[in-house]
Amino acid sequence: MQVTTYGLDLAKSVMQLHWVDMETGEIHRKQLKRRALLEFFANRQPSIVAMEACGSAHYWARELRKLGHEVRLIAAQFVRPFVKTNKNDAADAAAIWEAVQRPDMRFVAVKSEEQQSILSLHRIREQLIKIRTMQVNQIRGLLYEFCADLPQGRQKGLKEAPDALADLEKSLSPMLRDTLRRQLQRLRELNADIADVEKRLTLWKKGQEAVMRLMAIPGVGLLTATAIIATVGEMKSFRSGREFAAFLGLVPRQSGTGGKVRLLGISKRGDTYLRSLLIHGARVVVNFQIKNRNPWIDKLLSRRPHNVVVVAQANKMARTIWALLVKNTEYDAHHAAVKAAA
Repeated sequence: MQVTTYGLDLAKSVMQLHWVDMETGEIHRKQLKRRALLEFFANRQPSIVAMEACGSAHYWARELRKLGHEVRLIAAQFVRPFVKTNKNDAADAAAIWEAVQRPDMRFVAVKSEEQQSILSLHRIREQLIKIRTMQVNQIRGLLYEFCADLPQGRQKGLKEAPDALADLEKSLSPMLRDTLRRQLQRLRELNADIADVEKRLTLWKKGQEAVMRLMAIPGVGLLTATAIIATVGEMKSFRSGREFAAFLGLVPRQSGTGGKVRLLGISKRGDTYLRSLLIHGARVVVNFQIKNRNPWIDKLLSRRPHNVVVVAQANKMARTIWALLVKNTEYDAHHAAVKAAA
């Protein structure tokens, strides 16, 4: 029995479907309201439903799986080449249907509600940090206009900001002085909000054995471990550690023709947030763990630029993470050092 494949273009209110009748070859296009989508598929035989990995896609994928359908999520950049005409809902649904037929197509793993919740905490924390950074820079710049030079560093600068305001008691107008004090209070509230998010991630970590194993890797902390578990989910969807590193954009871009291939800088494809966390962790390993760091890093530093070594260490961490999760093993520092020396 042949299984029907549906191309589903998601939207906030009106969904677009595209499928081909396997017996007659007739092409079908149908628009569905949001509330009628699940009812439509509840009355259908188990089938393959393809969607772009966009907003609400993981929710609909979980709901359709409950109805017995197989769901395949495709990254938007892999669907775009199959749009034949002008971009509209019908053309997008047809492109999704066309893309899912390709035997070498890559699919996005469907995330659980718990995974999406943890990723939401990460997104909230990331935005709070951006707002805090902007606020600190603004206060520093405004006080500098009145010749108050705060020391470098967020914590040192905020610690001396109240004293700087007191010294400028006569130079600042009351309305500006009161507003700046309110901004400092808002920064304290932002610090409390960020700490609260990190506390929730710490509580979730205690029940996740995989997170605890990842945190044993040098350079992998609470944020990196929880973000990887929440983003990737089933690591076995990657065939190798290099494929996982490529998913994070930590492998060289290739440019070549006529059998000659040139390796360029890292591709920077994939999840920017995960890649940033790994590179920051790798920088800590390279810069600060001088006594206990792997001799492989010292050899690499002797012949390659510093940032290249940091990215190489991040790539190595990504491969180690893949190995620990796929093989369900603990991190062995001695084994890693011996393997690197070899």
